[in-house]
Amino acid sequence: MIVTTKHLIVAAITVAGLMAIPSAAFAQDTASGTLTVTATVESSIGMTFENDGAGVALTGAGTNAATLAFGAVSAYNTLSTPGVTRSVAATDFTVSSPFGVKVVKANSSSSSYTLAASLASADAAHTWKVNATTLTTSNQNLGASYSYGSAIAHTVYLTVPFSSSTGAISKVINFTATAN
Repeated sequence: MIVTTKHLIVAAITVAGLMAIPSAAFAQDTASGTLTVTATVESSIGMTFENDGAGVALTGAGTNAATLAFGAVSAYNTLSTPGVTRSVAATDFTVSSPFGVKVVKANSSSSSYTLAASLASADAAHTWKVNATTLTTSNQNLGASYSYGSAIAHTVYLTVPFSSSTGAISKVINFTATAN
């Protein structure tokens, strides 16, 4: 078979014709739908414990579950942990350290918050305070008009009677911030 110009023109016209056929003739089946998404925005606050430059470095600073370790404490021996302050009275001694509480807010018109603290369990042998407030297993108000957004300094105090047994002391202090 001899291919002529006429044959090439016919072939080109045939290819062009095939390309002109609507692609819908070769389309896949489709389906469509809609998804309605809803949400309810709620106000919220969050709390973290922060290091205070004058206090003990917290383990877990910047979180809501930190540890302040006084280290080895005594009435008269050298205190080995930086940031621990001690005072000695006639029948007991007290160690203390400042720390920060930072409360932030979102989607709230609240201008301040109330802070409370309590012991997770009773301690009949020692006295625990935050600032000037003696703690019990019930929430104790530490203040009613703290500002959001920056760490507010507080100080934890542990008072140990001279009659107390030697050994480890550990206590969980629960903090509650409530938007005003």
